[in-house]
Amino acid sequence: MNIFVGMLDKVYYMNRCIELAQKAIGDTSPNPMVGAVIVAEGRIIGEGYHRCCGEPHAEVNAIASVKKEDLHLLQQATLFVNLEPCSHYGKTPPCADLIIEKKIPHVIVGSLDPFPEVSGRGIKRLREAGVFVETNVCGKECDELNKRFFTFYKKKRPYIFLKWAQSTDGFMGRQGERIIFSTQKTLSLVHQMRHNEDAILVGTNTAIEDNPSLTCRLVDGKNPIRLVLDRNLRIPFTHHLYDGSCRTVIFTEKPLPSTKNIEFQRLDFSKNILNQIMQYCYENKIMSLIVEGGATLLDSFLYEGLCDELRVEVSPIKLGDGIRAPMLDFVFTEEIIEHFDNNSIIFYRKKNA
Repeated sequence: MNIFVGMLDKVYYMNRCIELAQKAIGDTSPNPMVGAVIVAEGRIIGEGYHRCCGEPHAEVNAIASVKKEDLHLLQQATLFVNLEPCSHYGKTPPCADLIIEKKIPHVIVGSLDPFPEVSGRGIKRLREAGVFVETNVCGKECDELNKRFFTFYKKKRPYIFLKWAQSTDGFMGRQGERIIFSTQKTLSLVHQMRHNEDAILVGTNTAIEDNPSLTCRLVDGKNPIRLVLDRNLRIPFTHHLYDGSCRTVIFTEKPLPSTKNIEFQRLDFSKNILNQIMQYCYENKIMSLIVEGGATLLDSFLYEGLCDELRVEVSPIKLGDGIRAPMLDFVFTEEIIEHFDNNSIIFYRKKNA
């Protein structure tokens, strides 16, 4: 029985795993996005992905999808999965044990799991049971898929996106004046981004002046956790951030009793505030964060090196003066530019992020 698969086929089937996994973006946190494909006799006999935290993992769904007439092929099949099968009991049983139970002889893995309770143990368990395991197939692409998950466990902080809109001459606005740079299309993309990520952070002045909802209204999706910096509780309680529509955390030095969906979290403002926010995110398994504050908050994140990607929307509007947009340095590379009507969105990636 020849269970080996050619390299071109390995890339094809692993890319299919990634494609499946991406269907659940925004829905699996704090779990990773995982897809699985089962191949036998040169064809896919089963595939699946992890749809939501607490639900069956990708390997379970892939095995369950195999038709009755193909079940006998499992004992000569190759299972592709973009992340190492789990070996521990969480909300679901270990996937490694299921693979062994079904006598699947060949497993091809994209990324090793950084989660301490797995981290090589799943592969070890499979190999000890006689399963032939290959690793690091399309490893770069698989790591990229779960960049949030990897950053969280390796750096003990969320994967951080800084986001702002600006005029074509580099201004974010004028003091006391609200200027709309985004179009209806780019606003819908912002709302999709909110669904994709765990939390969104704004500062006091942005919250007061713009009165944002920070919810996912223009697309069908979940709302991010709203994180708000408000040292002296200056934001009026009549503002949208206090509407109780979704979980909201107010970072302050004057905490009040928490109410439904509103949590007051005390910080020591005499110390590094951003490090305290990162610690809160880590303790609460917030794996990705959008920073949508004003120039001061954005500059603070850039200064501390707390950023992985930037999303900068540039409008053709010229202001001539006002609040300067953050200045970027050599640690960022321009990744891609997308055009929507007359606006452009420039995506930057931190080098070696």
